[in-house]
Amino acid sequence: MDITIHSSFLPHSDPDASLAFYRDTLGFEIRNDVGYEGMRWITVGPAGQPDTSIVLHPPTASPGLTDDERRTILEMMAKGSYFGVNLATADLDGTFAKLEGSGAEVVQEPTEQPYGVRDCAFRDPAGNMIRIQELR
Repeated sequence: MDITIHSSFLPHSDPDASLAFYRDTLGFEIRNDVGYEGMRWITVGPAGQPDTSIVLHPPTASPGLTDDERRTILEMMAKGSYFGVNLATADLDGTFAKLEGSGAEVVQEPTEQPYGVRDCAFRDPAGNMIRIQELR
């Protein structure tokens, strides 16, 4: 089998704030920005990696969600426990300094983890956990 990760999905609560974070802070390219009935799906990805993307989506746009399910999703997003993604960089300390300097919400400074990676963590504007691992 030849399988790759093409796109992953992260919810957003404010499309403009998420767009600014992924484009201006992380330096991702905007691949697509689609609006429908007042909602937006924004596809972003790292420059030079056109086959890997993150789709920032409205969290409650799924058909058939009950009011209780919508409320639970929004509550989990507010606590930062709904979604997340792991990214990687060769320069963890430089990346951390840039993100911290941008005002991004720091969750964890660069740390050597007992499971063998060195990483740090931030939250994006929607509360999603963004862990960044150091490439070794």
